[in-house]
Amino acid sequence: MTAGQLSYSVYAAYAALPDERLLADCDVQVFRATGPGGQGVNTTDSAVRMVHAPTGITVSARESRSQHRNRATCLEKLRRELKRRARKLRPRKKTKPTAA
Repeated sequence: MTAGQLSYSVYAAYAALPDERLLADCDVQVFRATGPGGQGVNTTDSAVRMVHAPTGITVSARESRSQHRNRATCLEKLRRELKRRARKLRPRKKTKPTAA
């Protein structure tokens, strides 16, 4: 199965994993954040990007000047996205066209 063919239950199983196990499935990259923040942002590799290999979901965080805090933020974002994809969508009901 590719990332586009995963079922709701697979996403739910990944969302239920503990942080250590979820982090083990991720490719973590650190880079220099751009934008406001002055020299503290421009000189340190504090921004974090995580790619969850089994699902292909990519999240990044550059809100904080701390790499550890950005890593935790990335993990929260990844878990939130996995939970969002684990919800089954209700089927759309067709409606009648208007008389106009």
